[in-house]
Amino acid sequence: MDILLLLKAVIMGLVEGATEFLPVSSTGHLIIAGEWLNFLDKDKRDVFEIMIQLGAILAVCVEFRQRLFQTVQRIQTDPNAQHLVRNLMVAFLPAALLGLAFHHQIKAYLFSSFTVGIALIVGGVLILVIEKYVPAGRVRDIDQISLKQALQIGFAQSLALIPGVSRSGATILGGMCFGLHRLTATEFSFFLALPIMFAATGYDLLKARDLLSLADLPIFAVGFITAFLSALVVIRALIKFVGQHSFAVFAWYRIVFGLFILLFFAH
Repeated sequence: MDILLLLKAVIMGLVEGATEFLPVSSTGHLIIAGEWLNFLDKDKRDVFEIMIQLGAILAVCVEFRQRLFQTVQRIQTDPNAQHLVRNLMVAFLPAALLGLAFHHQIKAYLFSSFTVGIALIVGGVLILVIEKYVPAGRVRDIDQISLKQALQIGFAQSLALIPGVSRSGATILGGMCFGLHRLTATEFSFFLALPIMFAATGYDLLKARDLLSLADLPIFAVGFITAFLSALVVIRALIKFVGQHSFAVFAWYRIVFGLFILLFFAH
């Protein structure tokens, strides 16, 4: 067993779990971490990243298991459950359709340290602008989100197809722009992560099935578990954080990290 490779898998899992639900771009961080660690060959690393994303998704399922179970159980009779599912489906469609149509082009042309650096900086500036000029949203419960707002958030989420933008950042800040309170936008972003991430990882796994090997199981398992546990911690911490703080700290982090990438990694 290669201990160094296992350690790298732990680091990659921590990076995924720590950044997937923060507005800082997990994809961007994984690209940089993978290059810095020289972790696996590119094709194998892509499959590994799919697996650790599944670990992060599972953390959402565990943290919100009660609401998810109630929604599934009452979908035929509870208007609130039907409302949530409808809104998630509507918000899911824009990114799903655009991702399906341009998946190859995005992977081929946008997955680079330069793209990530620029997207991090631009996103950081936008967060500061939104925090300063967008008034606090009035929608304080996900059951109050309208169909129009769900669709608007769905289009905002589509921006996250660009590496470095951040899916959670696009949906949370988009939600705030369209009338949601920051805590409501954050909670809806967690639920919206389930269909889009399950669809994306399922599609990628299907395409990469020939690259899966039992020999890689220990490395993949370590990354999966690490991503799950770290994501669970971050989800709980973020829920507490957004109730009392703005996202400005993440904006400045994005700007500094983006500049760092452009200076030291872009080529």
